[in-house]
Amino acid sequence: MSYEIEKTEAQWREQLTPQEYHVLREAGTERPFVGEYTDTKTVGVYSCRACGSELFSSETKFDSHCGWPSYYAPLAEDRVEYIVDTSMGMRRVEVRCATCGGHLGHVFEGEGYDNPTDQRYCINSISLTLRPAENG
Repeated sequence: MSYEIEKTEAQWREQLTPQEYHVLREAGTERPFVGEYTDTKTVGVYSCRACGSELFSSETKFDSHCGWPSYYAPLAEDRVEYIVDTSMGMRRVEVRCATCGGHLGHVFEGEGYDNPTDQRYCINSISLTLRPAENG
């Protein structure tokens, strides 16, 4: 796949911390309930930590109590891409940044959450940067 922002692995390693690199470039997962945005209620926009592309709004963030920040929709469908992930002995749908290919997390459907899409975008905090809304 080709992305608008492409870098060598060496360039990504230079830009990202080892933990960010592991999640964003190697499709790792941060431990549950430790991410900086898991319980955040701040109003703003969540961007890809690797490239800055705006991905999610605090307006679609909800408490799923799963251990990671959860959203019921991206800002726009063209901001993310979906890849079927059959690792871990199950079928999941991986969510990546459509601009740089950074791994964000997974999306799940039909879990019964009370939101407009019945979806849960389970996203690693370390894949995101929150830009709080300006007051006033």
